[in-house]
Amino acid sequence: MSSRIDNMFQFHQAALNLRAARQELIASNIANADTPNYKAKDIDFASALQGAISGGGAKLPMAASAGTNLNGPSGDTVMGAPVLYRNVLQPSADGNTVDMDVERAQFADNALRYEASVRFVSDKAKDVLAALQG
Repeated sequence: MSSRIDNMFQFHQAALNLRAARQELIASNIANADTPNYKAKDIDFASALQGAISGGGAKLPMAASAGTNLNGPSGDTVMGAPVLYRNVLQPSADGNTVDMDVERAQFADNALRYEASVRFVSDKAKDVLAALQG
């Protein structure tokens, strides 16, 4: 019985773990907004989630929603998914590629999606508990 419940929540566990890791990356970008030569980083969430579910995270191809969003791997990985550098939208004199408007928007979007996933999992767990009790 527990394996069926585990399978039901496996997708959501992977999604929440990736959302949390992505939130840390974006927070790191924001924290380093004034660091000279710091390069903003992010992950391609959809590909990373697909890799986490299939178990082949290290072999993920890069697939950005727009060609200007992400480029080249940074050499780091998050749950097997490559961490990519963001393309510069507005270059700075000190070589820093963090755009605070982009980072704030990505941070808020990711936080909202994380909260929605937590609520969904919570509701699903309540449904499972009710089914087991009734």
